Amino acid sequence: MTVDSSMSSGYCSLDEELEDCFFTAKTTFFRNVQTKQPPKNVCKPVEETQQPPLLQEIKQKIDSYNSREKNCLSMKLSEDGTYTGFIKVHLKLRRPVTVPAGIRPQSIYDAIKEVNLAATTDKRTSFYLPLDAIKQLHISSTTTVSEVIQGLLKKFMVVDNPQKFALFKRIHKDGQVLFQKLSVADCPLYLRLLAGPDTDVLSFVLKENETGEVEWDAFSIPELQNFLTILEKEEQDKIQQVQKKYNKFRQKLEEALRESQGKPG
Repeated sequence: MTVDSSMSSGYCSLDEELEDCFFTAKTTFFRNVQTKQPPKNVCKPVEETQQPPLLQEIKQKIDSYNSREKNCLSMKLSEDGTYTGFIKVHLKLRRPVTVPAGIRPQSIYDAIKEVNLAATTDKRTSFYLPLDAIKQLHISSTTTVSEVIQGLLKKFMVVDNPQKFALFKRIHKDGQVLFQKLSVADCPLYLRLLAGPDTDVLSFVLKENETGEVEWDAFSIPELQNFLTILEKEEQDKIQQVQKKYNKFRQKLEEALRESQGKPG
């Protein structure tokens, strides 16, 4: 999935619930697969009209997948062996993202403009994306994790470096929820096909790319200043919560002391 200006518009707004929203990838997202064209006026042998074993195997897997898909989000097989389908990506970003100042992520009403607003202004601001928001993507079997991340950032108008983010697959095993970071070259739709349509078996999550230590050099000065502002606000909120908690506790202790003093010894 590429992230040029040909990306199609989103079908939802951040003001709405992002559950089950999706945007559709155009054919420019898919790599062209070179196929040999037979010469004109030459009849194909009978054996060449039969599907190769690998293509038959893919078709069987897709047919099995579609028979279990209950939300009209089936996969479609092309003659060249590639296929298209849908994946859902859960956004679990703990840190704020950077967007052009005064610009909110696109909605269905302004997505048709498709202008590169990040290039028209040097002013940026940071804010938190809704936690556990879900974006549904229509992609190809050749769409990589790197392209999925870049596409998500573009739809939310995030100008941060894509390397700050990573796509994880979430699986349930032995009663536990496990996360595994995917390589940027992995193809999510292939993993979706193998796992089947049940999101309880496999789902995708966009998170910060944790590399052990924060690489502060990757952030610009405005980003670092925004982080400091947000951290100071969070610190003040936490201080107020603690003060409120202990003031209430002190009040109850004082009431208990007054009651005990009024009782005969």
